[in-house]
Amino acid sequence: MSDSHAKNHDYHLVDPSPWPIVASISLLTLCFGAVQFLHDGAPWVLGLGFMGVLYTMLGWWRDVVKEADKGDHTPVVQMHHRYGMILFIASEVMFFVAWFWAYFDASLYPGEVIQASRTELTGGQWPPVGIETFDPWHLPLINTLILLTSGTTVTWAHHALQHDDREGLKWGLILTVALGALFTVFQVYEYQHAAFGFSGHIYGATFFMATGFHGFHVVVGTIFLAVCLLRAMNGAFTSKQHFSFEAAAWYWHFVDVVWLFLFVVIYILGAGAGAGAH
Repeated sequence: MSDSHAKNHDYHLVDPSPWPIVASISLLTLCFGAVQFLHDGAPWVLGLGFMGVLYTMLGWWRDVVKEADKGDHTPVVQMHHRYGMILFIASEVMFFVAWFWAYFDASLYPGEVIQASRTELTGGQWPPVGIETFDPWHLPLINTLILLTSGTTVTWAHHALQHDDREGLKWGLILTVALGALFTVFQVYEYQHAAFGFSGHIYGATFFMATGFHGFHVVVGTIFLAVCLLRAMNGAFTSKQHFSFEAAAWYWHFVDVVWLFLFVVIYILGAGAGAGAH
């Protein structure tokens, strides 16, 4: 009887799981709570949905880790995981393309006649009249160097893992997490000292949406790598099976590349006559 149910393929047929339905309910609650909150409703529905999403993430990913430890993640399954991560990062690229598109449309055509109110909002120039931009060669440059350095340290950690260097893996991740946290601290400081706000003009809206969403991705990536660090300290990962860490490293490199585009396009090219203020 056992032979008839023996596994004779490389694919993982998952066991029944409660997480898809739990995730669906949590996301629905989160969406309803967000709409209610934006209409001056009580925040408890939003908080409940958010906690449900976090609980789903922790539980589902815990089960995935257990599946890997049991040997269910064969080379074929790992290959499909990599394809999935590649497609996820590709979707993230298109997400940022939308914000770059909005920024380029406003900055390259500040006096577009088709947009009736654009000239009024920008004064027919970019940066718009009255906008005092950041000096790209001060704090933005420091943050650029921080992220580039963090890309080096996460690569060091990855190579250390491939060569069974556990200490190199841990220290590479420690430095990467620390640099990611430092970047976030500097960006918060930058926002606090901005000479413009989010609302009332195109420049603030496009600047904070693009850099703010990137900052959110830095926070997510830092948490992703911090979890990998905790798992590495508990003896997880081998040189042949470490997809979750590999996925975190890919995600972090994606965050680095997006920041380089933001730094060049928004901070340097987009500063224009307003540069040198901060």
